[in-house]
Amino acid sequence: MLKLPRKPPAATRPATPARPAPRRRTRVLPVLAALFVIGGGLRLASGVGTALAQDPPGASPTRAEDILPLRSSPVSDARLSLELRERETALAEREAQLDERAALLAAAQERVQAQIDALQAAEAELAATMAQADQAAETDIARLVSVFQTMRPEDAANVFTEMDPDFAAGFLARLEPPVAGAILARIEPRQAYALSAIVAGRNALVPRE
Repeated sequence: MLKLPRKPPAATRPATPARPAPRRRTRVLPVLAALFVIGGGLRLASGVGTALAQDPPGASPTRAEDILPLRSSPVSDARLSLELRERETALAEREAQLDERAALLAAAQERVQAQIDALQAAEAELAATMAQADQAAETDIARLVSVFQTMRPEDAANVFTEMDPDFAAGFLARLEPPVAGAILARIEPRQAYALSAIVAGRNALVPRE
């Protein structure tokens, strides 16, 4: 005969675990979502600030000395002052050299001008002396011409025979034609011809109207 299993007594049955009492739901998810949103906003703002702080593409990097105001140090000011003084000293020396050269040039020009004035004065004096000499020579020649005019033809012919042909021809040209003819008539024919040729040649060179 089939026996059915018996149920254990109530005292021996395993006790069913009791279900925990339902807890009250808290707002954890909305708080976390708010924190994530705030954190993302902070990160976005930080990225934008960093991007603004960085230099734009293609621009030269910003240097500290470009941002901070330039301040001169005592060492740089002293060096600049020293360089300025050295340049001023060099310019002063250059100006002094130029002034000295200008003075030397002016003195040289004065000496040259004095020499030119002296030469011009000497030239004028020489010209006056030569004019006086020419005048004296002309006076002497005119006097000799007068002497030959008054001499006898025979005596004058003897003097002309001893003269240089050019000198004698010059006197013959100044004598009156009758006197010159009488003197030539008493001179050797060959010499008389030479004197006549010289006188004719001189007259041929005289410009005519």
